[in-house]
Amino acid sequence: MLVALAVALVPAFIFAPRPVAASMSGGGFGDQRNFIDSLSESFVDYWSSGDRNLPPGLKRLVEYWFYYHLVKAVIAAILLIVLIALGVLLWKAFLRAGGLGAGSRATLASAGAIVTALALFSLVTVEGNFQDAMAPFSSVMSMLPVHASHGELADTLHQVRQHLADYPDTGARTPPALKVMVGDFSRFHAVRVVTATILAAVLIGMSVVSFRRIARTGASDRRTRRVFRSFGLLSALLAPAVIVVAWANVTVTADPAPALLGFFKGGW
Repeated sequence: MLVALAVALVPAFIFAPRPVAASMSGGGFGDQRNFIDSLSESFVDYWSSGDRNLPPGLKRLVEYWFYYHLVKAVIAAILLIVLIALGVLLWKAFLRAGGLGAGSRATLASAGAIVTALALFSLVTVEGNFQDAMAPFSSVMSMLPVHASHGELADTLHQVRQHLADYPDTGARTPPALKVMVGDFSRFHAVRVVTATILAAVLIGMSVVSFRRIARTGASDRRTRRVFRSFGLLSALLAPAVIVVAWANVTVTADPAPALLGFFKGGW
């Protein structure tokens, strides 16, 4: 049942978000080219409006992007739960597989390792889509063709870069749209700080629990010790990488303008 559910969730993750987001936000945008064209036009309108509030066209795009990534995050979270349950069953079966042949034990261990890897990938997917859903304006900006070389979009992007280069000391009155963009970009990275910090704490906790389990397991039970040693080492190796990610996002959260300028220069 768990395997069937996991298999069903994969196509749901791929195909369900678009129609659901379209129905929740008042309509879809056709193919990706149409979406990018609509975003480019709406962004130019927003920058020239002199208003903090998003114009209707851009607001609908941001709402669509929010629901799109919210649906993906929910489906990925359900898949993560399914994979964790499946992984627990597989590893428990492996630990009880003393009477089975070497081939059966190898199959259980391989299946457990694959499911564990898929669970980690699902966890990263949940985190990424949750971040996109919590700051959809900054997230949808990743679809903006920042390398445009002509037209109104190119002129607008040039103005954005000029203001960001001097931000917050822009001399003249700072465009309201720029303040919104900088603030939302800071929130975008603040979400990653929170999720990465929580994930790092969970990994450290898993590592501690795994090594404590090894200490309580007799030396004769080598299979149990190997399994928990593997989980302990994996968690211990992943935790520092996640901490580095969290710290990098702390610096961007505190001073988002340089990173946002880097994005508009094509560095993201």
